[in-house]
Amino acid sequence: MNALDAVRVLDLSRVLAGPWSTQTLADLGADVVKVERPGTGDDTRGWGPPFLKDAEGQDSAESAYFLGANRNKRSITCDLSLPAGQDLIRQMAIKAQVFVENYKVGDMKRYGLDYDTLKITNPALVYCSVTGFGQTGPYQARAGYDFAVQAMGGLMSVTGERDDAGGGPQKVGVAVADLFTGMYATVAILAALRHAERTGQGQHIDMALLDTQVAMLANLGANHLVNLPDHKPPPGRMGNAHVNIVPYQVFETAPKPTGARDFMILAVGNDTQFAKLCDCLGHPEWSKDDRFVRNQDRVRHREVLIPLLAAVFVARPKADWLSLLEAAKVPCGPINDLAEVFHDPQVQARGMIESWNHPLRPDLKLVASPMKLSATPVQHLSAPPRLGEHTTAVLQDWLGMDQQQVQALQNQQVL
Repeated sequence: MNALDAVRVLDLSRVLAGPWSTQTLADLGADVVKVERPGTGDDTRGWGPPFLKDAEGQDSAESAYFLGANRNKRSITCDLSLPAGQDLIRQMAIKAQVFVENYKVGDMKRYGLDYDTLKITNPALVYCSVTGFGQTGPYQARAGYDFAVQAMGGLMSVTGERDDAGGGPQKVGVAVADLFTGMYATVAILAALRHAERTGQGQHIDMALLDTQVAMLANLGANHLVNLPDHKPPPGRMGNAHVNIVPYQVFETAPKPTGARDFMILAVGNDTQFAKLCDCLGHPEWSKDDRFVRNQDRVRHREVLIPLLAAVFVARPKADWLSLLEAAKVPCGPINDLAEVFHDPQVQARGMIESWNHPLRPDLKLVASPMKLSATPVQHLSAPPRLGEHTTAVLQDWLGMDQQQVQALQNQQVL
């Protein structure tokens, strides 16, 4: 029994934000049918290398990017530019509980696949639209991409080293505006499903990357708004430091045995932890210094405190500091590359690497879902699908079509 058993999701989304949401729904047990363009499919199928290798060791059409966002789904192909293709999706939408799309504003209406049209035949349908800027506002017609939204939404203005340290704006290493939007979309879909169960009425969910990115400014957004009456400048880039907490940043330690520079992070979140840190560093007097006693004091005097700490940390190897600070329960950690992440015993113990039986690789390893539910565990059903792999099976399951009907659609180049 899975949490979303019997929930059918018709997924017309591509790239990352929408597929990340529908992958989460699939992990929770929903039957997610991914509708793709015949011949090419989701754009991310071509976003590589790396690509999965075939039996001859050649690159296949399965990119790592696509594989990372489409597990537990079934794939069908359908040409939405054809009236017969549009009609097929309308038939499937009658059987669905959830419909997810990330087309440009107005495209679904042109195809007769907009919410107002589909709710006539399926009033309980939960319909989620994912766009860069939403269904309203002066930017609604613009195409929105994660990189642009990180810039427009303020994230890049607070990410990167400070100007006085030679820095500049920096995007985050993964497409966080897409990913956050996908997760917010999942929450909204689940809430709308609950409402539909109680009332029999679905609704339209309007998810925008820019909205999500503004929301994810979190404490920095709140800092700016609270400071508005005082006409203070907006928060800027702090490098690896924290705007509200000190010491909470990267520190250089003694070099590695190879002579290469080495680093660790320190994340002291309260005054008790700071006192423990000072004891470990051999300077208990710092925790009693009026400039450093409370976090607010340390924030105001960070330019004095940080050089004192840095001079001590650079004198010993990272492993020594980590051992000492962890024993004292002072929050700290190494800066791992991805190879180190996936070799980490905690990551392995928590089952964050899963093997999937893919037609091209029977032991395909992918990152697992982090959700761990005791009664309705995340399902491990199927590897990310090959393009159109389940077209016949899905049309039989959802619409009761026979092979002759499917073949007729194929002859019309609908599928």
